[in-house]
Amino acid sequence: MMNYEMFKEVMAEQIVNYMPEGFQNCTAEIHPVLKVNRMVDGLGLVPSYKELMPKKYANPQIYVNDYYEEYKKCGDLKEVLEMTAQALMDGYRDKIENKADGLLENVKDKLFIQLINMEQNKELLKTLPHRQFQDLAIVYRIAADIAPNEIRSALVDKKLAKKMRMKESDLYDVAILNTKKLFPPTIKSINEVLCELIGDSMPVGMLMGTEEEDIGAIMYVISNEQQVNGASSILYEEELDKLAEKLGTDLYLMPSSIHEAIAISAEIGNLEEIAQMVTDINMSEVKLEERLSNQVYRYDKEQRKISLATDTPNKRLDRIVAEQPITYGAKQSR
Repeated sequence: MMNYEMFKEVMAEQIVNYMPEGFQNCTAEIHPVLKVNRMVDGLGLVPSYKELMPKKYANPQIYVNDYYEEYKKCGDLKEVLEMTAQALMDGYRDKIENKADGLLENVKDKLFIQLINMEQNKELLKTLPHRQFQDLAIVYRIAADIAPNEIRSALVDKKLAKKMRMKESDLYDVAILNTKKLFPPTIKSINEVLCELIGDSMPVGMLMGTEEEDIGAIMYVISNEQQVNGASSILYEEELDKLAEKLGTDLYLMPSSIHEAIAISAEIGNLEEIAQMVTDINMSEVKLEERLSNQVYRYDKEQRKISLATDTPNKRLDRIVAEQPITYGAKQSR
């Protein structure tokens, strides 16, 4: 099986051979692209197909890293090249059918919020309108398609925001309301979540090695109905307040991924041990692109406010030591 560098080279050389007639004189170009939490290799075609693709449309691209993962799974290069070519063609069709520009129509109905890590995404955030929330950044996305467990969306960068004639404050005001409508927040006990995953064929307590009623009283999963980018649900204090009132205590919030957070009573467990657990799970179980933070947060039920409960040294999410400490606050970038 080829290593990644060889796969990337072969992809650039051969992808055109799998494209339809009219693309045979194109050249594949690979360039670095900043994505959430990581740098990836984007592949696009340098066109000689002006009759097919109007100038006003940007060229679609795929991410070589993702298709290398598919190659590692199936081991069939031809199948992956065919899959890649189809993805590129789908991108062209989307743009030709005005789906990309259509995102700017009724944009207020499509804007939503995503939480990402500040330190890990310092370079990416230079290109995005955003605001700081503890060690995280609130960024904005436009939804193209919303389906169960899948959302097709695009990040709003500064160029797009300018085209939309929206300042960061405008984006926030619209997106914070819209996110709750598009992706209703959910808070479920770990019992409920596991039962949804495995059905009711086996008691949850038996699976977890403890009493079922104890588990439900200890751990709660904060997400949204789609279970995608659900960690942003912690921004809605009324949902957290209901849980805190139910438990009668403040809450510790553990960011298990960009998709969800785990809440427990702040009177349970040792904070240092909880923080270490969050870090260990992030580094061993969560994909880099889905990691949110190694910190633990505290929700104060009296003040109805989230603050950092820990200040662990591993601010980044890729095992690289952060160069400088983060200054926490309510900064905004426009």
